[in-house]
Amino acid sequence: MSVTAADARYMARALELARRGLYTTDPNPRVGCVVVKNDRVVGEGFHARAGEAHAEVHALRQAGSQARDATVYVTLEPCCHQGRTPPCSDALLAAGVSRVVAAMQDPNPRVAGKGFATLESKGVAVEIGLMEAQARELNAGFVMRMKDGKPLVRVKLAASLDGRTALANGQSQWITEPAARADVQAWRARSSAIVTGVSTVLADDPRLTVRDIDIGRQPLRVVLDSRLRTPPSAQLLKQQGKTLIVAAEDNSAKSSALRAAGAEVIFLPSADGKVDLTALSPLLATRGVNEVLVESGATLAGAFLNARLADELVLYYAPCLMGDQGRAMFALPALLHMDKRIGLDIVDIRSIGKDWRVIARPQR
Repeated sequence: MSVTAADARYMARALELARRGLYTTDPNPRVGCVVVKNDRVVGEGFHARAGEAHAEVHALRQAGSQARDATVYVTLEPCCHQGRTPPCSDALLAAGVSRVVAAMQDPNPRVAGKGFATLESKGVAVEIGLMEAQARELNAGFVMRMKDGKPLVRVKLAASLDGRTALANGQSQWITEPAARADVQAWRARSSAIVTGVSTVLADDPRLTVRDIDIGRQPLRVVLDSRLRTPPSAQLLKQQGKTLIVAAEDNSAKSSALRAAGAEVIFLPSADGKVDLTALSPLLATRGVNEVLVESGATLAGAFLNARLADELVLYYAPCLMGDQGRAMFALPALLHMDKRIGLDIVDIRSIGKDWRVIARPQR
């Protein structure tokens, strides 16, 4: 593909537009589009919510008749099937565009190159791969769900600089400052589901909702609760949105009480009598979950990491020390050899107010 500086500039703008849907498009991908005619932007758009017009349609509407013989920059392959909205490939053909530059192919099997083929069959020049890495990163969870049948799983923890998430007596509020806690809300807002363990529910009675960011929805709340110890009076059952309780053993009285309180209760037992984490990810994928945020204590965080189910770690470190009697970040089996360590690739380190945020990915 022959890429000019102008092509890169317009695709960068399309990616910037796509990010406007970071919190709202779920379960659809985040997509941005720019229409350019005679080196001038004549239309822009992004996909805001599932069921509403796609990015290409918004951009074409803004461009109007100027879309004829124009170049369209889009961050994801235009769809070619009738869903809740008409095919974008048809809209591009009807508008008379002459060239489409796309960052990446749509991993959805219903599209997966068919949109490009439709355009090319009608004489539209198609170029693919400009800023593909950035486009994939923006929709990493959607890509994983479509290609691997599972969502992207992030594990979030807050700790002191010596790696303690709570005092020995369990007290943990608050390790980090308000700026870091506000940043967590942004991670919740972009997630399809928030997963926690019943121990966290019993200790903290959290709401697990997105606050201070208006996204028009609440992520699915998922409680891993092997023996159905979640009380029907729990705060998370009183919030807007859905709560899913995943258990390992049935107790009709407890499950009936939780369902009466508004929860959905399902059973995913493993051989050791706990919830089967390996089965959880594909189950959530069938429900349209792209990104999962795990907010829990050391036991569940360690279980996800040890089972190689954690794709990314979001770690907040407060500038304080809590001592070796405090609670650790991850409950993991004892290691006897250094080559058994879990290696991490550091993706990003930055200050968030007085605290530090580290984003890392476990090495496979």
